[in-house]
Amino acid sequence: MNGPIQYLRHAQINKQSWDRAISMAAGSLVYATSVMLDCMSPGWDALVLGNYEAVMPLTWRKKLGIRYLCQPAFCQQLGIFSPQSLPAAVHEQFLSKLATLFKLVEIYLNHTNSTVQSQPRTNYVLNLQPGLASLEHGFGNDLQKNLKRASKFNMLYSSSQDVAEAISLYRQHYGARLGYRPADWDAFLCLCTTFIQSGKAIVRKASLPTGELLAICLLLRDEQKLYNIASTTLPNGRTLEANHFLFHQIISEFAGTPLILDFEGSDLPGVARFYKKFGAQNQPYFFFKSNKLPAAIKWLKK
Repeated sequence: MNGPIQYLRHAQINKQSWDRAISMAAGSLVYATSVMLDCMSPGWDALVLGNYEAVMPLTWRKKLGIRYLCQPAFCQQLGIFSPQSLPAAVHEQFLSKLATLFKLVEIYLNHTNSTVQSQPRTNYVLNLQPGLASLEHGFGNDLQKNLKRASKFNMLYSSSQDVAEAISLYRQHYGARLGYRPADWDAFLCLCTTFIQSGKAIVRKASLPTGELLAICLLLRDEQKLYNIASTTLPNGRTLEANHFLFHQIISEFAGTPLILDFEGSDLPGVARFYKKFGAQNQPYFFFKSNKLPAAIKWLKK
């Protein structure tokens, strides 16, 4: 590793070099691409080691005149990215530098950023490269029973270009729990509208033959992963096991491809059990927090 860790303002970042570093990183994630950061955290800055040998996005906001670091909406994990395996000491140098720049830091680091200062979070992933028969062999007994039950309802699996429908339903059913700002939803819709045109977003549905929508899933896609970024099951869909059917169909469609299905969670026991039924493995990411605000304003949050 050559050179110091530099703090670059947004205008100083070479986006081409940035995206090359992200694409080559062992923990490459779509959330860290410049186009997604530009949409979800406009004006983001960065820490850069040497000639983009390791990089870290700084997704900051400002409140009461104080800049603080927080996680952008729809970006599950960010942190430090590098094509090379970094020593723990380098991770610590990045995180220590954050404390000199921001009084408050509450962010999620990616799965390659394990440090003693961070707390693990659950995230299930499934390697889709094996054939479908091999993947189905890893399905849990409960899942197989639910899929058998779902088959009785003759559900239809279809694709769609309607990202607005997928996002609207996700917001309607889960928006209050997520706590995102209206601007976050608008930015995400804008991003996905662009991504759907380039094949970087896909929408899949489960419906009854009558046309009734039961479940819908919006996934982002890059060269390495499918990201389950906004999945919604409607009330009747829960009754008919539509989410089991939908994810089985998604796995069937992409089985045998060099992709990983990233279920995006979850620390919620019920959700974790659902993903685990598909044979997915936990690949934890990490929560990092540093609060050096004056005592009088330590209540400051995003």
